[in-house]
Amino acid sequence: MSVIPPPLALASGLEARQTVVSHHAHMQRASSASCSSGRLEGKADMRVANAEYGQPGSRAIAEENVPNRFELFLLGDGEKKVVEEPDTRVQSASVFTFNKEDHTLGNMLRSRLLQSPHVQFSGYKVPHPLFSKFELRVQTDGSITPRQALLQACKDLVTDLGLLAREFTKEWELRKMVGDNVEGGVNGV
Repeated sequence: MSVIPPPLALASGLEARQTVVSHHAHMQRASSASCSSGRLEGKADMRVANAEYGQPGSRAIAEENVPNRFELFLLGDGEKKVVEEPDTRVQSASVFTFNKEDHTLGNMLRSRLLQSPHVQFSGYKVPHPLFSKFELRVQTDGSITPRQALLQACKDLVTDLGLLAREFTKEWELRKMVGDNVEGGVNGV
């Protein structure tokens, strides 16, 4: 769906604003003289025109700020998945920065870490909603390092998720068999 005419897409600066204004006026005249679907298209074009001036009521500006989908999960050159930074203010504490991850992994790790008797504190935050990374802070009692606690939590999560996958698959297969028998009984009678 292209609501911006090609000349507008190529124009810049003052020319773009003038083109938007003239396009906006043209669409208002066209929408008042056309059927209801034309009016809807005119309203969509008015939202694009408003976006050029930074006025609310359009998604055009917001869509420009959203990163490409592949940037949400593919690591860049030289970018590490996890970076550990020891906390200098508190003993036996570290902040782990996870790149290209979100609340899903952050909350699972936080809750699994809190189940360990050696972990005194575990919490995470997402610094900015447009960037897919989170910071996980882990503080232990000193008997193990925060890195060891995190590695053990990861191993435990992999085990738990494997168990969940097996149980789900087993239940799914049982439901399919029961569903096939019910349909066969109804059709066979």
